[in-house]
Amino acid sequence: MIILGLTGSIGMGKTTAADQLRSLGIPVYDADEAVHRLMAKGGKAVPLVERAFPNVVFGGEVERARLGARVFGDDAALKRLEAILHPLVKDQELGFVRRARRQRRRIVALDIPLLFEVQGTARLDAVAVVSCPPFLQEQRVLARTGMTHGKLAGIRRRQMPDPEKRRHADFVIPTGAGKRLSLRKLRLAVQRLERIGPRRRYRAA
Repeated sequence: MIILGLTGSIGMGKTTAADQLRSLGIPVYDADEAVHRLMAKGGKAVPLVERAFPNVVFGGEVERARLGARVFGDDAALKRLEAILHPLVKDQELGFVRRARRQRRRIVALDIPLLFEVQGTARLDAVAVVSCPPFLQEQRVLARTGMTHGKLAGIRRRQMPDPEKRRHADFVIPTGAGKRLSLRKLRLAVQRLERIGPRRRYRAA
């Protein structure tokens, strides 16, 4: 089974690309959605986050805005949070891959925003990076509720620059010139992967 990593900096169009992969019949694991589930009511991360960050859990779920305010700009707090979430997210990812293997899927995709930043490419056969011009990235991100120039700058500092991500990519998917082009590029990437086949054996790394 071929494991394709899907990544890209904030506002680059990764969600749209993930939806387009699904439209091509490829199952997509969404790391962000896994985090949402883990911090929702009944999620495994809730008691752990509550212990590490008191007063951020209400009604049995983590209040994400309050937690975000606690960790934003605080590297030590962010590392504590990541130490809680990353192993849980990896467990869910492993479960997704196992299910896909049982279903004899030819290709699956792992949608992981900080794929390069956490050095997570060793378990993949290829990586697709979504990318758009900086001005368009900024327009998209600043349109989000509660986003500011300061928050965007802080996020960019924690993420690998887009040009560097593109240099490390097997496939670059442009998202600034319309959905039709990005879908065509994704379809071509999938066709190439199907011809080449898997290059690496998936492992927990």
